[in-house]
Amino acid sequence: MAYEAGALEATLAAAAGGDADLFAELRASYIESVARQADLLSRSRCDGNWHMAAMRLKGIAASFHSAPLLALAEDALDAAPGDPSIVRRLRGYLEEFSDS
Repeated sequence: MAYEAGALEATLAAAAGGDADLFAELRASYIESVARQADLLSRSRCDGNWHMAAMRLKGIAASFHSAPLLALAEDALDAAPGDPSIVRRLRGYLEEFSDS
């Protein structure tokens, strides 16, 4: 899933109120939060842990208005625990977002 600028960047900009340092901090926090949940998904072997990490991703997506992340979180909720394709897609999303 490709990263698409838009609502997420607008949300971060609105929250930062024109403060470039705060914008960078919020962006870094978003990346760190998504990376943490992706890591938890990669290590989850039971339904409960997988579901919890996917729900946290869904919450992050909702908080930051990120439709691509929301779609990935929904896919994770529908997948089996430990599904490597979900984890790869999340890591790809993070790499693309980090590079933009």
